[in-house]
Amino acid sequence: MEQRILGRTGARVTCIGLGTWQFGGDWGDVSRDDAFAILDAAVEAGVNLVDTADVYGDGRSESIIGDFLASHPGAGVFVATKMGRRLPQDPSHYTLENFRAWVDRSRRNLRMDTLDLVQLHCPPTEVYSIDRVFDDLDTLVGEGLIAHYGVSVEKTSEALAAIARPHVATVQIIINAFRLKPLDDVLPAARAAGVGVLARVPLASGLLSGRYTRSTRFPARDHRTYNRRGEAFDVGETFSGVDFETGVEAAREFAALADRFGLAPATAALAWVAQQPGVTSVIPGAHTVEQARANAAAGEVGALPAEFLEGVRELYDRYFRATVHPRW
Repeated sequence: MEQRILGRTGARVTCIGLGTWQFGGDWGDVSRDDAFAILDAAVEAGVNLVDTADVYGDGRSESIIGDFLASHPGAGVFVATKMGRRLPQDPSHYTLENFRAWVDRSRRNLRMDTLDLVQLHCPPTEVYSIDRVFDDLDTLVGEGLIAHYGVSVEKTSEALAAIARPHVATVQIIINAFRLKPLDDVLPAARAAGVGVLARVPLASGLLSGRYTRSTRFPARDHRTYNRRGEAFDVGETFSGVDFETGVEAAREFAALADRFGLAPATAALAWVAQQPGVTSVIPGAHTVEQARANAAAGEVGALPAEFLEGVRELYDRYFRATVHPRW
């Protein structure tokens, strides 16, 4: 699988990574054994980037990854974690004291002396303009507690503010065939600045797999049930903010488009994101070994034809531009 430089970290990571929110329980239940099997399958398929967060299952996701890496010392996996959502989203909580506490907890969970990459986890917009926050992150780098830092953002405006910061190594943002706005300004700005881009929610919470119908139901603990209208956090994280019923219809057309070129819809959706200029790595989740392997295989798809790219744009313009583009 192709490897790319992850922005200012200098690390070489695969163009398809593995997201592990599902290990925390917000996508239904994934057992510890199943999580280990998924990690094993991803690594065997060539994946060397794993993304997690300290709040995924209150540290469960990090701890599983830490245990896995301890039992696979030669895996060569780069771990990106996140911090900042263990307290209410108030800019006053983004302090060096809290950063230290959160980082130390993640270091214990992941069994790492120095964390590879720590990302602020979708902080309030005001945080991006507070110089002290980034000075404090520089302090943690200087002390060897973290090697690099980045941000995970909700809005393109936040991504652009972060990219302008001299030591921000990476930006994580939602990019998928139903969320095209980052292609306008964020990806060109990141490329120009040498900032890495991690693309999350690449399948629009599974919509782009083409497996859902209007009658599909999800477990009660799954965020696709309890955050359908943004009840728990930004609705843009669930189905990337699109109306579920509308998304199902658009996904049906996307699946037909992918089929015209001999691709499964999920494979086409992941390959489309991975091939966007400026994207470093795509971080889909996986509930099964089969999904982990299929996700990794999307990184080996050849260049998608212009007709496919035009079809994606036409679907977006017809179904989502008016409602999604202005919001995030």
